[in-house]
Amino acid sequence: MSTEVVPEHRRDWRSALSVYRHPRVIGMLFLGFAAGLPLLLVGGTFTAWLRDLGVELAAIGFLSWVGMAHSIKIFWAPVVDRMPLPFLTRLLGRRRAWMILAQGVIALGLLGIALTDPREQLWLVAVWAVLTAFGSATQDIAIDAYRIEAVSRDRQGAMAASYIFGYRVALLAAGAGALHLAAVGDWSLSYGVMAALMAVGVITTLIIREPEVIIDGGTRQLEQRVVDYLDRTRHRGWRRRFTAWFISAVVCPFADFWHRYGRTALLVLLFVALFRISDIFMGVMANPFYLDLGFTKTEIANVAAAFGLAMTLTGAALGGLLVMRFGITRMLIATACLAPLTNLTFSWLAGLGPELYGLVFAIMADNISGGVAISVFIAYLSSLTNSAYTATQYALFSSIMTLPGQFLAGFTGLLAEQVGWVWFFVSSALVGLPAIVLAVLIARLANPDRMVRPGRLDDGDG
Repeated sequence: MSTEVVPEHRRDWRSALSVYRHPRVIGMLFLGFAAGLPLLLVGGTFTAWLRDLGVELAAIGFLSWVGMAHSIKIFWAPVVDRMPLPFLTRLLGRRRAWMILAQGVIALGLLGIALTDPREQLWLVAVWAVLTAFGSATQDIAIDAYRIEAVSRDRQGAMAASYIFGYRVALLAAGAGALHLAAVGDWSLSYGVMAALMAVGVITTLIIREPEVIIDGGTRQLEQRVVDYLDRTRHRGWRRRFTAWFISAVVCPFADFWHRYGRTALLVLLFVALFRISDIFMGVMANPFYLDLGFTKTEIANVAAAFGLAMTLTGAALGGLLVMRFGITRMLIATACLAPLTNLTFSWLAGLGPELYGLVFAIMADNISGGVAISVFIAYLSSLTNSAYTATQYALFSSIMTLPGQFLAGFTGLLAEQVGWVWFFVSSALVGLPAIVLAVLIARLANPDRMVRPGRLDDGDG
């Protein structure tokens, strides 16, 4: 079977809950851990280590640029999508081969950081950090592609929830865990243990089964045009091979998306860009808001960080269940509405003042709805891809997803100073209204529960 059509009927709650017993959903928990572990180790934890050892702030600032690897991964996603790795691809398959290579690079980079003193060889630390960051971004590309190809569309919400849970646990390990290890031992011990923890990803990659996908007829016709074009040119030898690869790996993913969605493709991309803009817009100012309102650092840590994490994970698990029960389309509209509404709870909190029950309620509402939205939206982005170009197309969508919000977030401080906290959060809610309108239009013109997702062959359990 070359295509997948999701049935119109929805499952009952019991069968919907059973999705979390699916072996590939369970496996995604550990892959999520492997994906989340390197992030802080070349980010917040990394800068804390450098400062603790007396490295100058200017150098620390420049070294923070290594994290940009995740923002530019679209540039080498086509390579991960299409280039086989000698020996590894034949042994493991195209997705697992890139995963195992990236995990090895991450472990090597972390071990290199552990064994290098930045006070004596800061340049070498920078090399190891860059290596780790690019390995992490490459692993993300491969894991995203595997997650999309491994299961059917209705299980994508559960896969996203499982991934988010593992990812968040890894952030705790790489953040608080690494700091505690450095406190009882030293930073070399801390980074050495983190390098060893990458074995979680390696073992999982070796256990899981490569997803089986095929190239559907429409994709074959699209790529045949590449062959026909090259036959009409004078390209020969390496020029012909490179041109064929470039068109197939870089041009065809975008042409395929446009071919499947037509003019609606612009609407879809606009929706992807605006869906999370309300949350990103207000998120930058959250901690300054708590402090300005009069909450202590301990209260912020306990409620906004620890309790907030638990609520996000609860929301993510609930999102996976709701996608399984009601489908992607209904949940897209629901979560598009929830984001602005929950932002208004912070306007209420701004008027209430530093009351702990108010902070608990606002964090509960915002983080549960945010967790649900993440699971639903990841499932939606997954439904947009063609398995022939999964890595490239998903990297494009995930980049577009955060770009407008991050750009506008740069102006949030000025807005908060001008209008005050109550109206700032009202403004953040208003920013989310276009996403609601676009969600309704998507449901009418490009319903993800009715669109055919090409290329997935089976839904194996391994």
